[in-house]
Order: sequence, then structure tokens, then C-alpha cells
Amino acid sequence: MAPLPGAELVRRPLQLYRYLLRCCRQLPTEGAREHYKHAVRQSFRVHSDEDNPERIQQIIKRAIEDADWIMNKYKKQN
Repeated sequence: MAPLPGAELVRRPLQLYRYLLRCCRQLPTEGAREHYKHAVRQSFRVHSDEDNPERIQQIIKRAIEDADWIMNKYKKQN
């Protein structure tokens, strides 16, 4: 599974949240979808008070890299 189109356009936390939920919908099993949706929600809540723009961009970059890794992991399994 390749990353979803538009990953390069993610610049704000809400855009990241939506992108990650779209990635979750692409996962092959319901259990995996629910697990990662829960993880996305928890991470969003944990970082919701972050106000440093540089740190926000670091979080966005890392989250997209992690999502790509997860999507590739499930691609290899199928």
C-alpha cells in the first residue's frame, strides 16, 4: 500500500488527523483499522496543546513516515 495522495500537502494538525484516518480506512482488517484509529486519536489528544510551529512540523513529518511504514507493513503481509 503506497501512501495516500496528498501527504505532501499536509501542513496543519487537522490535515494530518484527516490524512491518518484516511490511511486507517485502507488497512485490510477491522482490528487493524480500529487499533490505528484509536492510536491516531490518542496521539492527537496528547499533542493538541503543542504551539511551537517547528515542533508541529516535526510531529507531522514523523507521523506521515510512520503511516507509510504501517501501510507498507500491511502491503507485504498481503
